[in-house]
Amino acid sequence: VFPTNLPDLHPDRDIDFAIDLESGTKPISIPPYHMAPAQLKKLKDQLHNLFTKGFIRSSVSPWGAHVLFARKKDESMKMCIEYRQFNKLTVKNKYPLPHIDDLFDQLHGASLFCKIDLRYSYHQLKIRALDIPKIAFTTCYGNYEFLVLSFGLTNTPTTFMELMNGVFRPYLDSFAIVFIDDILATPRLRRIHKALLTSAPVLTLPEKGVDFTVYCDDSGVGLGSALMQKCNVIACASIQLKTHERNYHTHDLELADIVFVLKLWRHYLYGVHCEVFTDHWSLPYIFSQRDLNLRQRR
Repeated sequence: VFPTNLPDLHPDRDIDFAIDLESGTKPISIPPYHMAPAQLKKLKDQLHNLFTKGFIRSSVSPWGAHVLFARKKDESMKMCIEYRQFNKLTVKNKYPLPHIDDLFDQLHGASLFCKIDLRYSYHQLKIRALDIPKIAFTTCYGNYEFLVLSFGLTNTPTTFMELMNGVFRPYLDSFAIVFIDDILATPRLRRIHKALLTSAPVLTLPEKGVDFTVYCDDSGVGLGSALMQKCNVIACASIQLKTHERNYHTHDLELADIVFVLKLWRHYLYGVHCEVFTDHWSLPYIFSQRDLNLRQRR
């Protein structure tokens, strides 16, 4: 439904990230750390990616934080800027974050939920022009500075919370719950929930000559799918599983979901290129299996 990447610098918003320093503060510059060859390659690739998108630029600032790498859950390495010394000199933004308990209380009476976690959320907020040199960082490939919000800065959560409250203000305490870059939509009535999911700009009309993409998933109680073109949702479909079907193996349910949507959207997919995505990794091996059970054969 949403793009998997931010292609370039976003338009200006009502809020820019401002950095106010304690009086008498002098610039701090820390030389880059030694890195292993694998880290240097990752650093070079990520710098190129950020520079190409316009998120960073070359810097001659007297400020300079050093770069570290943190290992993520999928074992990939994420570039991080060490701003701890800089954060000690920054005037703290006292904008309040909501209490989690208060947000949970707002879920009373809701039975349907839509969860949205913004991708690259902080990179969607620009730095105030006069503050850009303050968050420069040093590498063995040169000095750079962010034009967009970088992870690790002390006032990042509060400033982004202020932005999100401004965007969702008409819907707060109605059906939208927001905590920094996490959004939960909770319409109390099923008809309202359905109307929000099936109204523009969520659904779009199909384009001729454009490849289709189908996303399928099994929840254990139902099958759900989305038909898309170029990140635009064309249609959504779901079906509730019968009691005996809930005992089926996940392999069979994921396969049943694909068969269900290929039949349902045959008028869209027949004769055109289509890619089907499923999170069940062993499913593609069904084409190489010699023996299939009766359900799989059907």
